Amino acid sequence: MTSNISSTYEASNKVKRSIVYRTGKKLRPLFNHCLAKSSLVANTPFFDKQTFPWTAKLEANFPAIRAEAEQLLKDRDSIPALRDISPDHRRIAKTQSWQSYFLWGYGYEIEENCRRCPNTARVLSAVPGLNSAFFSILAPGTHIPLHNGVTKRIITCHLSLITPTQRERCRIQVADQTASWEDGKCMVFDDTYPHEVWNDTNETRVVLLVQFKRPLNLPGRLLGDMFLGAVRRSPFVQEARRNLAAWDSAHKLLDN
Repeated sequence: MTSNISSTYEASNKVKRSIVYRTGKKLRPLFNHCLAKSSLVANTPFFDKQTFPWTAKLEANFPAIRAEAEQLLKDRDSIPALRDISPDHRRIAKTQSWQSYFLWGYGYEIEENCRRCPNTARVLSAVPGLNSAFFSILAPGTHIPLHNGVTKRIITCHLSLITPTQRERCRIQVADQTASWEDGKCMVFDDTYPHEVWNDTNETRVVLLVQFKRPLNLPGRLLGDMFLGAVRRSPFVQEARRNLAAWDSAHKLLDN
């Protein structure tokens, strides 16, 4: 009986995810066009980081943030692959070589992880409109294929923490522009443009990935927040929250 209930629930959840995905995909271009029209910053693949003054605080705290990331890497097996947490990333993250340690996810604080990284959490509290933040870890030889984010309400910032020596072989392309990371420096971009990542080195790349709300005028802000609210309540995000909790609980049991 329990097995039948579980199977029915899982089948129902897959149907919900499918409906949400199909509906969202149809409406996304219209929403993003409206948000781009309402944007108070440029609608370009990359941004001048000085457009967002708080990025200077991230860079100023680079040593403390990097130290916390390095501490986590000592127990790298306890950091989940992004595909094991986020159902929306399973299409692009087909291997275990892209790991993500979440501090904030989809507007929800991961309290235990923030307690483990107090300096990083303190700096993140100064980010206006923080939506997600996690340590993004790319193993040597990792390729993240071309993909694009969901909504222009969100902008992405990378604070580079550990950059491979051959920087030109570890790179991101957003639309037709390519950039490489530099330790202690922020890179800000719009992930709704098609983007692709390569780590063609034998070293690990680590960034603090921060997603925050795009500054918009009032009509766009209301529309964007309505869309984000729907995303937060979606089966995709709720499954990701359950996966994070399950992963954390499993590793607490192993520690004990």
